[in-house]
Amino acid sequence: MRHKFYIILFGLFVFIASCNNSDENTTTDSVSRSFKMGFTTWSFGPTMQDVNNTYSFIANNSDIYTEHIDLKIPWNAWINNLTLPPEFTNEINGRVSRKINAKQFLLSVSLLNSNRDDLATDFDGTIPNYTNLNDIEIEDAYFKHISYLVNQFTPDYLVIAIEVNELKLRAESKWDAYKLLIENVKSRVKQLYPDLNISESISLHNLYQPDIANPTDYIDEIINHMNQMDFVAISFYPFFKNQHTKNEFQQTFNFLHSRINKPIAFVESSHLAENLSVQNLNISINGNEVEQNDYLETLLTNAQEQDYKFIIWWTHRDYDALWETFPAELMDVGKLWRDTGLLDQEGNERISYTTWKTIFEE
Repeated sequence: MRHKFYIILFGLFVFIASCNNSDENTTTDSVSRSFKMGFTTWSFGPTMQDVNNTYSFIANNSDIYTEHIDLKIPWNAWINNLTLPPEFTNEINGRVSRKINAKQFLLSVSLLNSNRDDLATDFDGTIPNYTNLNDIEIEDAYFKHISYLVNQFTPDYLVIAIEVNELKLRAESKWDAYKLLIENVKSRVKQLYPDLNISESISLHNLYQPDIANPTDYIDEIINHMNQMDFVAISFYPFFKNQHTKNEFQQTFNFLHSRINKPIAFVESSHLAENLSVQNLNISINGNEVEQNDYLETLLTNAQEQDYKFIIWWTHRDYDALWETFPAELMDVGKLWRDTGLLDQEGNERISYTTWKTIFEE
């Protein structure tokens, strides 16, 4: 869903990019933090200063961060060896110019569209013709896409496709071809970058207790797939699962730990600090900053006890100012993650920010 309003940032930030090239313990009391902590570069507002402030916050409050490339893919240019669209290159060049070299870096790239049931669209809204997802033209194009981005960003970690379990949920007939496609692309990327840690992310809220006919088969398939990764990349928004308590959060973590045998990283996660109501989507979820802090404490505790590689909080600050610039058709979906920052829309610190700073500085 977030992909639908990510496109809005494309228009807002292409100009910017082209102008700027540059009650429970959270962890054990006496043990140093063993995992890294960071944020995505999602800005809280649409201006150049808002973007600059976001990167400055990351520099001061993280030891890893993420560029989340959940945008369109220039399929036609890759397939036909054409010049890349300036909308794409300006966006990437702008992000590269802001790279925080002192921090570890995760690059997350989406192969799939907003509904995670087909390929992401090109800049004209189309997708390439294919018989199967693993057609050689698709494989070659996506390999070029990933190679270009890795070469530009030189990441420490790569999520080569985002929330892939949702493809199996929504377009199961494409799943086997997807696995062949992504395995071939990963193998080719590994030949160029043998030391790069690569994974595909899954949405934990769509894996734990799924409301489907054959949940065991689905869970087993996704777990087996993820246990073949260099690390297991988790996307988790517990409010989408209507979870509100530390016990509910921990049950989900326990489910994950009982099945995974590879290192874990939470590559995107957050929780509501305010009530969420989206009438047109029939969504009404209670939230407050105490509950948000409960989730963050649970996440931090598990990261320490289970030796996660890192955790990434989706957005450091509520993005009301950015949300107000969205067109009417994207206001509803754009609201879903709006109030999940460690800072509120005015930049005031929530309880969770104090928790974050305390653990980050250990």
